[in-house]
Amino acid sequence: MKKEFMEAMDFRHACKVFDDTKKISDEDIKYILEVARKSPSSFGMEAWKFLVITNEELKAKLKPFCWDQAQITSCSHLIILLAGIDSVKVESGEVEKRFSRREMPKEKVDFYMNLYAEHLKETLSNDENIYAWTSQQVHIASANMMSAGAILGIDSCPIGGFEKQKVEEILNIDTKKYQVALVLPFGYRLNPQPEQLRLAFEDVVEFID
Repeated sequence: MKKEFMEAMDFRHACKVFDDTKKISDEDIKYILEVARKSPSSFGMEAWKFLVITNEELKAKLKPFCWDQAQITSCSHLIILLAGIDSVKVESGEVEKRFSRREMPKEKVDFYMNLYAEHLKETLSNDENIYAWTSQQVHIASANMMSAGAILGIDSCPIGGFEKQKVEEILNIDTKKYQVALVLPFGYRLNPQPEQLRLAFEDVVEFID
């Protein structure tokens, strides 16, 4: 198990150009998305949404606003990861729904609601702060998605270089509800993988007794 997972980590890299003749199966893309859905999030709020784009015209429309990167149009599936905004606000009613999914007395739900509101008082004070918080959760899901893809022999490339407002406009995103956090294409590499370069283990890991 450990060996297979490490092999997937060695396989994974930021693929710069995908083979546009190869398409990911429905089964495999659903597996990757299911891994995203099951990813951990702060307070279990699951403040995210995943837009899956296969329409070539729409990909081409987005490309100029993603630094004109080749991955946008050569990939099999372009996934836009959205960070939730409104759903994490106490007044939305969604927070209470999330806590109430577990069977517990109302007093306990109220306890968690008060803890949530107090702990995140500054975070929830404006949409900009909320986006900074929920987009962090989205990146946890994206890492799991890329690992899941690598295990299946599917390539990916996380793209943070995009014009957020333009992408949101093209996709007609209601930014009071969601905002774009990451652009993540998936597909199959066209070119051989370059040598993987990483800092030495001892340079990035320190054990504290």
